Amino acid sequence: MPSAKAFRVSERRKSINQPLKSRARNLVTRTRKLIVDGDIEGAEVAAKGAVVALDKAAGKGAMHRNTVSRKKSRLIKHLNDAKNIQE
Repeated sequence: MPSAKAFRVSERRKSINQPLKSRARNLVTRTRKLIVDGDIEGAEVAAKGAVVALDKAAGKGAMHRNTVSRKKSRLIKHLNDAKNIQE
């Protein structure tokens, strides 16, 4: 069981990190949904927002930089595949 101070620290970090992670996850999910629905222009705009949110989360330490890099890479690959299929 952690000490009272460690618990307070973890709660404070969680309150700072959770909104950053949630925003990034929500934007990635929204982008993927737009891709599946076929709205490529909307997905491109959403992808830019998702990349910014992921970078902010990595910059503030809420998410690991390698995790963010992997998520961005997969998202952009999914978007590019959808663009090539549509053409």
